Amino acid sequence: MALARAFGGVVVNADSMQIYRDLRVLTARPTAEEESSVPHRLYGHVDGSVNYSAMRYAAEVAALLAELRESGQLPILVGGTGLYFKALTEGFSAMPPVPEAVRAAFRERADGVATETLHAELAGRDPEMAARLRPSDRMRIMRAIEVHLATGRSLAAFQGAREPGPLAGLDILRLFVSPERETVRAAIDRRFVAMMEQGALTEVERLKARGLDPLLPVMRAHGVPGLIAHLDGAMALDEAVARGQADTRAYAKRQVTWFRHQMEGWEAVAPEAALEVALRALAPTARGLRRR
Repeated sequence: MALARAFGGVVVNADSMQIYRDLRVLTARPTAEEESSVPHRLYGHVDGSVNYSAMRYAAEVAALLAELRESGQLPILVGGTGLYFKALTEGFSAMPPVPEAVRAAFRERADGVATETLHAELAGRDPEMAARLRPSDRMRIMRAIEVHLATGRSLAAFQGAREPGPLAGLDILRLFVSPERETVRAAIDRRFVAMMEQGALTEVERLKARGLDPLLPVMRAHGVPGLIAHLDGAMALDEAVARGQADTRAYAKRQVTWFRHQMEGWEAVAPEAALEVALRALAPTARGLRRR
């Protein structure tokens, strides 16, 4: 937000859960006041019933970048989803769309079927993908079966071909804000408690009432499974909170691993230095935008 104010920029979401309108509190989306103080885009614009993808995100960002170039505004992409940034900068596999009728019919058939059984089915259809996936990875197993049902081809055949990302070849500043590990862990725990005080349980109760497919991304957001278990009477509230905190801490750890192995060319900066680094680096770019 400070960068947006300094350069007439637009804050663009790059978090795979903050896109969903159903979960403002539990995903720590910017508040309504923050969104009104500087321009924000791609926050809370997708319904929870949608199985949103990195490919769709990249397409939306591409359209938005063209719009911002016309207006001379500086895009500032921020969020914790490394796959989104990889899709923007390096491109993504050209995955085929799965017709909704195919997906719905398969998921109805798969409901209640053990994950290991589905893995065995995948092995019969697509042994290459079955060998790549853990027998317990239900979401990816189902995705691989759906692609095979829709196309008759292995998901692996599509993973090799890549489309360029909308940021490919552009001069961009790449910063990975990296607090100390213990600082992050403590902040995560505090934030989850604060979200509970701000109405996260009520938000999840409304989401649960929609009866959505539990495999949808919104139903797997950190905190949602535990809080639904609590609402179902299967888990005490303090246990649900602890599970949400633990899941988020584990994700933060995976983010650091992703940065080390998947984000070549990115600079790690401490939070207290990030703004100064960005202001200094972006000043020439901002002057060029203002001249336009």
